[in-house]
Amino acid sequence: MGRKALVLGGGGPVGIAWESGLISGLARAGVDLGKADFILGTSAGSFVGARLAMGAQAATLVDPILAEPPPAPRAEGAPKPAPPADLSQLMKLMAEAGSGARDPQEVRVEIGAFAKAAQTPDETTFISSFGRSFAGLPDTTWPERGYGCTAVDVETGEFVLWTAESGVGVTRAVASSCSVPGVYPPVTLKGRRYMDGGMRSGTNADMATGYDQVVVVQVRAGATAGAAAEAQARRFEAEIAVLRDGGAEVMVLSPDAGSLAAMGLNLMDFRKRADAARAGVAQGADAAAGLRALWA
Repeated sequence: MGRKALVLGGGGPVGIAWESGLISGLARAGVDLGKADFILGTSAGSFVGARLAMGAQAATLVDPILAEPPPAPRAEGAPKPAPPADLSQLMKLMAEAGSGARDPQEVRVEIGAFAKAAQTPDETTFISSFGRSFAGLPDTTWPERGYGCTAVDVETGEFVLWTAESGVGVTRAVASSCSVPGVYPPVTLKGRRYMDGGMRSGTNADMATGYDQVVVVQVRAGATAGAAAEAQARRFEAEIAVLRDGGAEVMVLSPDAGSLAAMGLNLMDFRKRADAARAGVAQGADAAAGLRALWA
């Protein structure tokens, strides 16, 4: 029996819901991705992966999301919510980093400057918002299971893979991986500040080399178009090629038509979480037969 890795890509709060549903749907149909020897997460995937690595059961992973109360309607006369952050500059820089026209690390330095200058919640508030999943953990806690998550240094643009050997705690490591520039603040670890690992890649799947079977969950495949999406697709294909060239058998799971419709285009829209979770459960049940032989 070969060694297995699970790669979970980024995709905001909606992506967390869909990935959780997908994993639960698969587990209920007999395919438990939580039994991977190594779980690698980027951004949303770092949160879902950490929950699995910390011992959450795959079959019930989605239950807390489905139990969330629906967002309360805005009361008459209540102030309108603040408009969403303007991320047009971030999107431009991310497209430039993926185009190959400039050194991607150099562009990530500019993204880091954008992240530092943005008006966001303070770091303490952001970390505390991660909810019950990591509440009360000692600062140095790390999963006993094989687990890693990704981040980028805002000053140097250097990519970092946090693992048990890094000497950091899972709460801050996951927070750093989820720190979308312009939305959330960079997170401090070991005296430096870090932002979302998705600034290198939405999946960073090439970090899962050395395993015999790899399942890669990609949240955003097929939902966007244009030069940025094409660059992202090329990057993803290159990562999968690295895994296969290393001898891995790879299966990619991405949202089907029903899941894409449930998730919508704005992966930061909390109102879509329940629908995305249910769509993920249904897709997982449908996908289990095709995955069972790989994951047996």
